[in-house]
Amino acid sequence: MTSTLLYFLGASVALTIAPGPDNIFVLTQGIARGRQSAIVTALGMCSGISIHTTAAAFGISALFYSSVVAFNAVKYAGAAYLLYLAYKTLKERSSVKLSNPDDRSDLALFKRGFVMNVLNPKVAMFFLAFLPQFVSPTTRYFPLQMLLLGLVFMVQAVIIFCLIGYFSGSIGNFILARPNIAKYFDWLTAGVFVSLGVRLALAER
Repeated sequence: MTSTLLYFLGASVALTIAPGPDNIFVLTQGIARGRQSAIVTALGMCSGISIHTTAAAFGISALFYSSVVAFNAVKYAGAAYLLYLAYKTLKERSSVKLSNPDDRSDLALFKRGFVMNVLNPKVAMFFLAFLPQFVSPTTRYFPLQMLLLGLVFMVQAVIIFCLIGYFSGSIGNFILARPNIAKYFDWLTAGVFVSLGVRLALAER
């Protein structure tokens, strides 16, 4: 169980630090409007994870308990989606570019971050594919384990995103001075997705 949790945490951290729309948006807010706005934005985005985790925990658990066919359907669909994400990451790789800052109030930024996360179907699909492979589908505590993993993911995301916001000035200058840095993160992200996809495809009920 400990090794599985460490693997989950390592994969979560790798996927969180890879430059993407969310952390680039947090970085932009920090550079343009200061640390507080960046941290507030990060907290809003990470809060939305709780919704996706709850939906995945109770929706997937119902399928897993229903039949072997349902388990396999979810398993292979999730594996295929993770491999697709790896392919898409490498196909669309490009240099990291800072977006335009948002002039809303801190409360509005928190709300926007939350809504951006909750209403993003890609995030929902990611959690449906990502979380189940770290939980035994035969356990009676399946939903609880899913919720705990979601909490772990959310906590590490809050820490990393807040650090990005706090050190946004230094991080922003580092990225702008090295515009091709994103390609290294792209390969890291793709590798994590492939590893997760294969692991999920080989999972047993």
